Amino acid sequence: MPQRHLDRLTPIDAAFLHQEGRHSHMHIGGLTIVEGPPPATSELLEQIRLRLHLVPRYRHKLASTALDSGRPVWVDDPSFNLEYHIRHTALPTPGRWEQLCGLTARIFSQQLDRSKPLWEMWLIEGLEDDRFALITKTHHSLVDGIGGVDLATVLFDLSPEPPPIRHSGRPWRPHAEPGAPELVASGIRGAARAAFALADGVVEAVAHPERALSRAREAAEGIGEIIWAGLNPVPDTPLNVPIGPHRRFFGIACQLDDFKTVKNAFGGTVNDVVLAVVTGALRSFLISRGRRTEGVELRALVPVSVRVEDEHGEGGNRLVVMRGPLPVYITNPIQRLRFVSHAMDGLKESKQALGAEVIAGAQNFAPPTLLAQASRLNFSTRLFNLIVTNIPGPQFPLYVLGREMLEAYPVAFLPENHALATAIMSYNGQMNFGLLGDFDALPDIDEISDNIAAELQTLVSLARESVATPA
Repeated sequence: MPQRHLDRLTPIDAAFLHQEGRHSHMHIGGLTIVEGPPPATSELLEQIRLRLHLVPRYRHKLASTALDSGRPVWVDDPSFNLEYHIRHTALPTPGRWEQLCGLTARIFSQQLDRSKPLWEMWLIEGLEDDRFALITKTHHSLVDGIGGVDLATVLFDLSPEPPPIRHSGRPWRPHAEPGAPELVASGIRGAARAAFALADGVVEAVAHPERALSRAREAAEGIGEIIWAGLNPVPDTPLNVPIGPHRRFFGIACQLDDFKTVKNAFGGTVNDVVLAVVTGALRSFLISRGRRTEGVELRALVPVSVRVEDEHGEGGNRLVVMRGPLPVYITNPIQRLRFVSHAMDGLKESKQALGAEVIAGAQNFAPPTLLAQASRLNFSTRLFNLIVTNIPGPQFPLYVLGREMLEAYPVAFLPENHALATAIMSYNGQMNFGLLGDFDALPDIDEISDNIAAELQTLVSLARESVATPA
């Protein structure tokens, strides 16, 4: 994989560093449940140690200078110690689900140390029903959700009997810690590559002016749509309040077939059904908080991967964001789904994603202050009420030292003034939700999880009724 010493962060990767604050942590990750008794910590360490050459970024840390244009570089950590990153703990008896969710929340309440590679993995024993858990936590500047799924398939196995490990051929020897001149030179090389890319674009425009004009027109339309969205601020809700550093977490286990049943009955996509379920759950939540929903339309930040097939496994972030409506004012669940499906079709046909890519590309040349301001604008409460991210995971079982991974729950992040983030991941026939909330703002996060389960069941029942009694 092209993950090298002295690689410069992309503008999107750097934006997640700029966005991080004392209370807004920019790490993502997941909670997985694995069958059987837990392995010894030494076994897990050896499993990962043998494969680290496949994910070089996991041995890189950040380095920067005053001339890095707000975008530091990844460098080998000469003091890398795997034992620091692999943690081991246990739940108190009886090891219930609620206890595991509480531990997950506490782990995600702590920021990662920027002087070291930006990831952790926790081995959790003591779960009831003869199971154990793994909690992964990685800074968003290092990997996006799709890339994270790729890393899981590298670090874990596709069968109970793992294939022989392909060694790199020689032991890892880190590069020496770079000095200021080397870091400055790396920044200059990164700026030069961006300039060459711009020059290539100019040459392309001269050679094919009509094509370039069409692209420029579409890009301008996309930027205009993003600006228009910013001129129409989202409603004020209990989800958009100042947050603290502490978190709550709750996972909801669902079946992918239930979402497909609804999709097949009423149209749209699986992701449309996900957004409709979230909409209905939030409608019930707002009503329980004494908020009126008439005329209220929430807006979700929906990350969309633009990672192409040959970029899987590269790490970093290859995504743009769209802002989808969540019509909590609609009382009928089927009408909510149809509204969401129609709106998402419109967003896909719009130029929002293209405009976001153009803005991201322009940030290649942005000074540090402008880059920081752009990252804050992306996560402004004027633009969205909460993150809803749907990650397509592997539809086959993964194994950890011969033990099957039974369930997987993704964990997103909370930007400033956003008290809830909803992440969804499909895995081996499941479609599981991970709710991350601010500890003080969402003491009733379990109510939202109950609402999600109830809303999905309602739609599934309506879908089955529609099949049983066709019009």
